[in-house]
Amino acid sequence: MPMRSLLSPTTLLITACLAGTAAKAENLDVLMSDLFPQRQPAYIGYDSVERTIIPKSSTADRKYLIVDFRFDDAPESTRLQASVHTICMTLLRDRELIQSLSDSGYDMVSVAFDRQSQYDCL
Repeated sequence: MPMRSLLSPTTLLITACLAGTAAKAENLDVLMSDLFPQRQPAYIGYDSVERTIIPKSSTADRKYLIVDFRFDDAPESTRLQASVHTICMTLLRDRELIQSLSDSGYDMVSVAFDRQSQYDCL
């Protein structure tokens, strides 16, 4: 699944969805950028994914947010796991952000470090 740049129509849509609440979309960018300011992994953006093939009445995750980071070099397993934990806990502790995402219909948040794999936070 290809990741989109911050200027994609999907990103602009999520920015508009979150802009009406106290936890604005730019706060997500600031929160994630500040998380690893001078070290790895580097925050590069986020993407919104909606699986329209799944009916809205289904209990399956239909809409989710992917928060995207990149390492300069492939990290060892423990460093990768620690980064996932840090990122997910930072997101989960921001109650306004989580409420805003929930109000906007998001079922899940995932962390990605490459284009092949994602790690689910919630």
